[in-house]
Amino acid sequence: MSNLVQKFQEYSSWRNGVMTALASYRRHVERAELMDAATEQRIEQMMGRLTSDKLTIAFVAEFSRGKSELINAIFFAEYGQRILPSSAGRTTMCPTELLYDETFPPSIRLLPIETRGESPSTSDLKNQGHVWTVLPLNIASGEGMLEAFKQVSLTKRVTIAQAQRYGLYDEMDPDIALAVDQDGMVEISRWRHAIVNFPHPLLKQGLIIIDTPGLNAIGTEPELTLNLIPNAHAVLFILAADTGVTKSDIEIWRDHIGTGTGRMVVLNKIDSMWDELRTPDEIEQQIRQQVTSAAITLGLQEHQVFPVSAQKGLIGKINQNPALLARSRLPQLENALSNQLIPSKQTIIREQLDVEIQELTASKKTLLSSRTRNVIEQLLELKSLRGKNQSIIDHMMKRIDMEKREFDSSLIKLQGTRAVFARLSTDVFTSLGMGILKEDIRLTRLAMESSIFSTGFRDAAKRFFAQIQNNLQLSSRKTEEITAMMTVMYRKFSTEHGLALSTPMPFSLDKYVKEIAMIEGIYQRQFGTTAIMTTHTAVLMQKFFDSIASRVKQSFLQANRDVEAWLKVVMVPLEGQIREHKSQLKRRRQSVERIHLATDSLEEKVASFEVMEAELSSQFAQLQALEQSLKDAVRADLAEYAFAA
Repeated sequence: MSNLVQKFQEYSSWRNGVMTALASYRRHVERAELMDAATEQRIEQMMGRLTSDKLTIAFVAEFSRGKSELINAIFFAEYGQRILPSSAGRTTMCPTELLYDETFPPSIRLLPIETRGESPSTSDLKNQGHVWTVLPLNIASGEGMLEAFKQVSLTKRVTIAQAQRYGLYDEMDPDIALAVDQDGMVEISRWRHAIVNFPHPLLKQGLIIIDTPGLNAIGTEPELTLNLIPNAHAVLFILAADTGVTKSDIEIWRDHIGTGTGRMVVLNKIDSMWDELRTPDEIEQQIRQQVTSAAITLGLQEHQVFPVSAQKGLIGKINQNPALLARSRLPQLENALSNQLIPSKQTIIREQLDVEIQELTASKKTLLSSRTRNVIEQLLELKSLRGKNQSIIDHMMKRIDMEKREFDSSLIKLQGTRAVFARLSTDVFTSLGMGILKEDIRLTRLAMESSIFSTGFRDAAKRFFAQIQNNLQLSSRKTEEITAMMTVMYRKFSTEHGLALSTPMPFSLDKYVKEIAMIEGIYQRQFGTTAIMTTHTAVLMQKFFDSIASRVKQSFLQANRDVEAWLKVVMVPLEGQIREHKSQLKRRRQSVERIHLATDSLEEKVASFEVMEAELSSQFAQLQALEQSLKDAVRADLAEYAFAA
């Protein structure tokens, strides 16, 4: 088992451990009757984050750099043969995702290239099953899987006009004439996108592998440029030791890859330097020179460039040849992936969980402490009646009645707050509404279609992004008003009536503001300096905008869901405490009244409250123990799961 596989299994075990601890905490909260809508939502969000957690690794390279062979060597050597086609020339013609979704049978889903002639983006089409060609995947046969995977490399010939319509023919490319055959036809990929649903152990645990076609696809396929590569947790940029860093390598690294985190450079095919006429030291020096050159050219440290031979590493694994595997240096790359990528991913998830768990457990302890305090206060109140005459009891009843009147007065004021809350909630969705967004998209498309200059395209896109950011800022201001208003109300009930309230659940649209800014940055890098408007450029700019529109719609849909969910629960803690306080006042009044009427003995009532106090104390101790177990599970190191993995 490679270190990468082991680390990934440890990470999966860590996630399962956190989910188990969270489920135990949830059960106790339910038994203790501490559950409310806000708590349920917070726990569901944490569970959802853990169950849907994915780790995406993208492999990016020019043709014939050994990219598919590297994927075979790292992930599929246990099959005893190549699973992804790997040969000279182009073997991956379209972006390919390798993942596992248990709701689908093992299969390869292929999106026809003809869909590039339409507006919907690849992301839009992922949920439209009827447009995909689906091929079953026989996972019991390595040969059968290899044959099925070869579908990804299929091509077709189309006219120049069709290729232009798909944005796959650039008339300004000096080498484009080489792609046209004697019949005036152009060879293009048969498929636009491929999704391989494969129950590989790592894929079942949440790994997603992105296999990209040549570097030119990054500039022509918006799904790669806008979604797959920016969202990947790691991008392996593969060079060839026998060619070094080319001009196209530098451009793609600078514009699309090098600015992110989790980026690694792989200098593949070092076996081309294994010359029997050279000494091992001479070979090592030559490899080191290539590493140094690549690092300087790409602005990296030398330890960020990994020289390997994917082909020899694959053979070494299949033939169980440790010496050849070691010489391929593949284990060093796998160790770097496992020791950098997976722990950093765990750290991100852990930091998110730490904040949410702290807020969750603090609110539950506060609520339970409030219940305990109320019981103790009532107990002390009852004990104070021992030996007291009837007038003292009458006075106590009047004091409780006065507290109730004051509380009812605050509830009347709260009704006014509810009215303002409803108005502000409506205002949030006014600027965040999908109708406004769709109109902005329509107007931008019209502006692009009527423009014949690149500046017109860029100005239309610039106005679109500015409008989107303005809408988000307007909605943000409304959510901030709601938060401020609820904070005042929380503080009022806490100070005037002793309710156990801290602050309302926080909310922010900042992540969507940053996401839109990131998308705009990608668009600007792609087209910001375009000076000449060719047919190819116009088609590409429109296709990129179609994908941008799709991505922004998804962001706004999620933002709407987030706002709606927050609005549903932001008042829940206050409302829950109000119900608790009303019940407490009612119980206090009834207890004193029964003693006043001599229907209950004082000592029986004292005894019952002492039992309640003991039960609440036990619940609090259990809650603290489960909280500690949950925090321990989140803070656990992956090494603690090494034996289980």
